[in-house]
Amino acid sequence: MAWLLVVVAGFLETGFAVCLKLSHGFTRLWPTIAFAIFAMGSFGLLTLALRKLDVGPAYAVWTGIGAAGTAIYGMLFLGDLVSTLKIVSITLVILGVIGLQLSGSSH
Repeated sequence: MAWLLVVVAGFLETGFAVCLKLSHGFTRLWPTIAFAIFAMGSFGLLTLALRKLDVGPAYAVWTGIGAAGTAIYGMLFLGDLVSTLKIVSITLVILGVIGLQLSGSSH
């Protein structure tokens, strides 16, 4: 259950990163509000998960999901550059996240 919280928190991290971009420096109301909601949800779920999980693997999985998700979203919806190297790198991040998740121990 704790790993599920980390995964959901990672997707919420993607949401807050995208909303941070869309807020244009907190000058747009609705993306700013969405940023705050996603950020609180992400940090809140990560906090709950860390009650049961080692901090290193859990944090790495959280940030990996957030980084990969944000990069993929940017390429699909925000016009970010798509390149073979970027896709290979995102794939490596995802593989690393899977490896860390599998290696993480719960208390």
